[in-house]
Amino acid sequence: MKIIFFGTPEFAVSTLEKLLSHPSFEVLAVVTQPDKRRERGNKLTPSPIKSLALTHHLPIWQPSRIKKDEETLTKLRKSGADAFVVVAYGQILSQEILDMPKLGCINVHGSILPYYRGAAPIQWCLYNGETETGITTMLMDAGMDTGAMLKKVTTSILLLDNAHTLASRLATLGADLLVDTLISLENNQIEPVAQDNEKATYAPLIKKEDYKIDWTKSALALHNQIRGFYPNCTTSFRDQALKITVTIPVSTTHPIDLPEEYKSILDKVPEQLENAKPGEVVSIIKGMGALVQTGDGMLLLLEVQPSGKRPQSGWDFVNGTRLNIGEVMSAEC
Repeated sequence: MKIIFFGTPEFAVSTLEKLLSHPSFEVLAVVTQPDKRRERGNKLTPSPIKSLALTHHLPIWQPSRIKKDEETLTKLRKSGADAFVVVAYGQILSQEILDMPKLGCINVHGSILPYYRGAAPIQWCLYNGETETGITTMLMDAGMDTGAMLKKVTTSILLLDNAHTLASRLATLGADLLVDTLISLENNQIEPVAQDNEKATYAPLIKKEDYKIDWTKSALALHNQIRGFYPNCTTSFRDQALKITVTIPVSTTHPIDLPEEYKSILDKVPEQLENAKPGEVVSIIKGMGALVQTGDGMLLLLEVQPSGKRPQSGWDFVNGTRLNIGEVMSAEC
């Protein structure tokens, strides 16, 4: 089967690798987003998919606006591809492009559709505290993740999963599911199923304000925000921005099922303090880090990243800053 692959971020790499290593498929070319300037040195940096394509000496097309790029459209028309595979490409495909390949455009989406349509399904799934997610392959149409579904696979979400760990697991599942989907399509062994639009939920682009930590929220809600938008959630500490990257939620009123290795924390947690303010450091757990009061429960800071520094353990942060019980973190950065 001849394929053109559309993709950009790390999430798409496992799928392209699987296609390149599988004897049933020939990847004719890769379409990816233009190189971007990164923070360090402001140098133009290729996408993870472009980097992989370069190692395999594949043709690489990088239109800034694919719907308007006549050169790329001509190449796609002439490619003779059986299918276009799309994994987190980052641009909307026109109906003209969707109609080009014989088997259609097959998308690998990081949720169980019709739930979490949109640009950030993994992040918002974690933010909302879901306990299960998965991958859906679908035939693309002109809508935003509205096409007919082909195959699905599910996975459980663990309390300590974050956007990176969950994306990595889903990427591997997606690669395998895509191969199964393509082979089933070619052999007419799959029947597309329309989505129930009434059940649809959405996962929009993440905005800067989504990263702000509001300590009046519950410990579990903050934990889900921090892991969902990992590693970017920020609070203010001693008038400096502080990223909170890894946490454990603790509640004495609403018990949370902690992983076995962290259950001993419960013996070291003070009772809910009536006079403690949201954001206040109420205890320090030796070898782990600071315990911060929230609107409901407490949050143990296992890893943080002070402004201008590398990530560090919560315990190193306590020692390095000589953190005191009673100090307060705030939403203002």
